[in-house]
Amino acid sequence: MTKIAKLYENLKKIQEPKGYFFNKDRTIVFELLEGLIANKDRYGYMACPCRLASGERDNDKDIICPCVYRKPDVEEYGSCYCSLYVSKEWNEEKIEKEYVPERRPPEKTFF
Repeated sequence: MTKIAKLYENLKKIQEPKGYFFNKDRTIVFELLEGLIANKDRYGYMACPCRLASGERDNDKDIICPCVYRKPDVEEYGSCYCSLYVSKEWNEEKIEKEYVPERRPPEKTFF
């Protein structure tokens, strides 16, 4: 089993009981998981691959996957910012797929 497949299975077991599901588009999911693994190798933690990490854990705590923005994003839009985690309704196309705006404060992205 590849690192990506292992991470997929582990996160799925942890997150689905909490109501967070992987996007049904496996291509997107596996690309994002690959990015998480790359960031873990690079920084020592799994920073969200769709955001710019500083490499300083304290500054990036909010974007360590699952990021602190996931819950409000999924509650409001059915998907997190990068669409890794989604609601069941989002995957079943019972809700409209909308653009999820960036919630991370701009001052966190300039370092």
